[in-house]
Amino acid sequence: MSEAGQTTKWLDQELRDHGNIARDGDTAARRALASDSNTRPEVLYYLAEDPDAEVRRCIAENDQTPRQANMLLAQDDNEEVRCVLAKKIGRLFPETSVTERDVIRRTVVDITEILAAYQTARVRELVSDAIKEQPDIPPHVVRQLAADPQLNVCGPILEYSPVLTDEDLLAIIATSPVQGALGAISRRSTVGESVSHAIASSDDVDAITDLLANPSAQIRDETLDFLVAGAPAVPAWHAPLVNRPVLPANAANRIAGFVADSLLGSLRQRTDLPEDVLDAIESTVTERLAEDAGNGPAHGVAENDPESAADPLYERALALQREDRLTEKLIRDAAAAGDRAMVIAALAAASGLSCKAIQNIFEMRASKGIVAVCWKAGLSMNLAYQIQITVGSIAPGAVVEARDGTDFPLSEEELHWQVKFFNA
Repeated sequence: MSEAGQTTKWLDQELRDHGNIARDGDTAARRALASDSNTRPEVLYYLAEDPDAEVRRCIAENDQTPRQANMLLAQDDNEEVRCVLAKKIGRLFPETSVTERDVIRRTVVDITEILAAYQTARVRELVSDAIKEQPDIPPHVVRQLAADPQLNVCGPILEYSPVLTDEDLLAIIATSPVQGALGAISRRSTVGESVSHAIASSDDVDAITDLLANPSAQIRDETLDFLVAGAPAVPAWHAPLVNRPVLPANAANRIAGFVADSLLGSLRQRTDLPEDVLDAIESTVTERLAEDAGNGPAHGVAENDPESAADPLYERALALQREDRLTEKLIRDAAAAGDRAMVIAALAAASGLSCKAIQNIFEMRASKGIVAVCWKAGLSMNLAYQIQITVGSIAPGAVVEARDGTDFPLSEEELHWQVKFFNA
């Protein structure tokens, strides 16, 4: 008998032996056969329907399991079998020839589509982690996982997937995704200007902190100016602002006015700022040192501070409050006229918060913060809605609307949290 004939005879005998084990062998023998990478594909396919879940789990884990068997296992009733198969997905993209890779890709796509639709979050989470950095996954599957209500599922995709476009990310941001999702987007290796602007316009302080700390995030000058305006009330933004790889001169000068002394040193040591800006920063440092030493402000009362004695609006609002004449109609009329200073002074007097805190809320365009201050001041949600638009300049899509036409949509606990956060 020729050598080829002997090989064929041996393979036929091996197939019969494996088939006998798969059909009549005890559980231990079937599990061993299912785990063996040398087991014939026909046998692995047969074992994919074995009554023992551990045998099927071994088949799911075996990289040599044929496509048809993997497809069966993707619909297995046992969650652990599906989880093991999900983990294997990431290993099914080997560095092989184009033809082999194309065949494997089609298999992975089919399995991924099935597993990504499962109600069990653990299965979706494992799929997400397995494919998060793969460029070959169909966009519709990636978008489905990116919009998942579980952060453990959507987070890895939002942070790492190269398949998502800026348009995809903007669409997800617009849906007010699960808490933590914007932070994942902020940490991507590349964040475009439009995406950065959308995140900066949100109320997610942690996500904005991640965005500022990401040296690869592209942030427009006007977006950065907007964040700098609100930064005095958010200490977590100070260090990442000082350390931004590109910092416009105007922003650097403004930042010097509020960051801690320890960060001023870093700001003064930057080599990308013009000499006149460094001089201005140095002057700001000198003024602040003089104030800390007890000499008072170098230029008297702070500009545009309604709470100072130089501005009568706050005192007037306090007097009206004491006389019970600081009515909702008066504040509504001021808002309708676009009298921002009067609205801030009135809200401060009615709520007991500082004018500076309320001014920061408006500068940050924090819609929830505006609603919380109006609630604290005893105003209606309808007026809070009007103030967001007329005074807060909140974009239509970001305005917090009333629940059932008149009620505050935030819980009392969240309203308290917003007030405490901005008044810290």
